[in-house]
Amino acid sequence: MSGYRAVEATADGDFTLVEREFEPPGAGQVRIAVEACGVCHSDVAGIMNMTGSRPSGVPVVPGHEVIGRIDALGDGVSGWRVGQRVGLGYLGGHCGACAMCQRGDFVYCTDQPVLGDSQQGGYAEYLTARTSGLVAVPDDMPAAELAPLMCAGLTVHHALVSSVARAGDLVAVQGIGGLGHLGIQYARAMGFRVAAIARGRDKEELALQLGAHHYIDSTASDQALQELGGARVVLATASSGASMSPLIGGLAVRGQLVVVGVAQDPIEVSTVPLIFGGRAIVGSLTGTPRDNEDNVGFAHAHNIRPMVETVPLEQAGEAYARMMSGDARFRMVLDVGR
Repeated sequence: MSGYRAVEATADGDFTLVEREFEPPGAGQVRIAVEACGVCHSDVAGIMNMTGSRPSGVPVVPGHEVIGRIDALGDGVSGWRVGQRVGLGYLGGHCGACAMCQRGDFVYCTDQPVLGDSQQGGYAEYLTARTSGLVAVPDDMPAAELAPLMCAGLTVHHALVSSVARAGDLVAVQGIGGLGHLGIQYARAMGFRVAAIARGRDKEELALQLGAHHYIDSTASDQALQELGGARVVLATASSGASMSPLIGGLAVRGQLVVVGVAQDPIEVSTVPLIFGGRAIVGSLTGTPRDNEDNVGFAHAHNIRPMVETVPLEQAGEAYARMMSGDARFRMVLDVGR
């Protein structure tokens, strides 16, 4: 093969299927033949060049929920083999040398590429990546179900295991979408009492099927969580600060509002419930590749499965548009099939 197919995207909304030339992986890198790549809302940042990682008008290959097999090894690579099945998430691999890495805080490495933004991503048949970003994944899980676990799954799993909640506590999941439908499943499997929160009653049946013990219509009452005893943790997945603000009133003493949904508007809060209840608002970004292996192992053991719609690579633009419209139920995945 002289080349491979990839989808390039620009900030003005153009998605173009192109042919690219193969390049050998560099030192400390591997080349991956992509099986599937999830379409995530965070792809927006790379496509719109929000971080300014490339000159204006230069296209990018989006995608950071990648499953595939190692196709070639760069110089100095050890511990990985050709043919091994691997995944990649939002972060493309820590450098191991910066101040944050020296403290072991690899998520906040200051010299780390972001797939589909500062590094070409997974809307392609092949990509190269640092070995420090690789996630070992099992052979017996479908690629289309594994792909969303690389970002969406890791996001909610890591947020929950890092929170103050313990088995038996009331944990609320706000939003039943791409993140929230997974958050309910993880929370139930971790032994929490789970309350699902969404607007209206349309998603009540689904929430209960996913494992929620309680369903709360956010338009009906601001006191519903307190009537259940107060939530030890509320996992906020909706991309709206205004929808998160009332959730603080539903927290138990020393409870946490854990924010994983990126919103453009602010969360507004009075100081009184924070100070006089020891309550906290914290953000959670993602985890390390090792955290991701724990995440995949937990999902595999507890039969946690994302709800996905698959389309071929050449329909990446349509998949992205469907995700952005909110019509996807609940994760769009590109079936690349290498």
